[in-house]
Amino acid sequence: MAYAQPPKKTGLPREVLKWLQSLDLSFSPKNIRRDFSNGYLVAEMFSWYYHEDFPMHSYNNGTSLPTKQGNWAQIERFLVKQNIHLQKEVLDGTIHCKPGAAELLVQEIYTILTNRRIKGIQGREIDFTDRDYQDQLPMLARATASKAIKNNLRLTEVIAEPNISTNQRKVQAIIHMHLEQRAAERVQNPKRFNVKPTLGELAVRLPPSSHHGDDSSDGNTSVQSGTAKSCEPSIRSKASVHFKEIEVHQTDRRSLIAI
Repeated sequence: MAYAQPPKKTGLPREVLKWLQSLDLSFSPKNIRRDFSNGYLVAEMFSWYYHEDFPMHSYNNGTSLPTKQGNWAQIERFLVKQNIHLQKEVLDGTIHCKPGAAELLVQEIYTILTNRRIKGIQGREIDFTDRDYQDQLPMLARATASKAIKNNLRLTEVIAEPNISTNQRKVQAIIHMHLEQRAAERVQNPKRFNVKPTLGELAVRLPPSSHHGDDSSDGNTSVQSGTAKSCEPSIRSKASVHFKEIEVHQTDRRSLIAI
C-alpha cells in the first residue's frame, strides 16, 4: 500500500497556513523562501485587503533580480503610503532568500492584515544566517570560513549593493561569527582540538585566609615570612649547578705585528 509523501515543513504556524489557503492565491507556496522572494505572492496577499492599490497586472512572477527589485519597489511605495512598517532587514532577507526571513515576513503581514498576534515572534532576534543549521551538524560536517561566507552572503546581495566597503563589512561580520562558533566548539569539546590547560588552570587555588583582627593578621604575616625564609634554604640546597673556571692566555701584540 502506497502512502502519500508528507508535506515538507515550512516553518509557519498552522493558523498562518490556514490563512494563506483561505486567500485563494494563484499558486500554493511550497518553498516559502523561494516562492516569496520575488514579492508576487506578497502583492496578492495585500490585494485581498487593498484591491485598488495592488493591480496584479503590474507585477511580474519572475525570478531575476531586476524583477524582484521592481515588484518590491511597488510594495514599498504602498507601505510608505499606508504607514505600514516592515523591517528593512526582513525585506532584504526575503529578496535574497536568507534562512527564516520569508517565514518571519509572512507572519508579520498576517499580524498586520488580520490584527491577530502570533506567540513566539514578539521580541525575536533577527538572525538570517545558517547558525542554527550548523549547530545541528556534527563538527566534521560544519562549514569552514570560506563556506560560511558563501552560505551567508548571496550573489544577489553583491549585485544589488556593489559597494566594496559594504560587502567587506558583511564578510568581516560573517568571519567574526564563524570564529565565535569555533571558539565555542573548542570550549565544548577540548579533547577533540587537543586543548591543553594553562598554567593558571593547573595551579592550586588556596582559599583566602580569614582575618579576625590586627593581631591575627600580624601573626599570619610573621608565620608566612617564617615559612618563606625556611623554604629558601631548601630551594637553594636543591640547586645543583657547578661552574668550571677557564683560563685564557692573551697573545702578545708585538709578536703579531712582527709576523
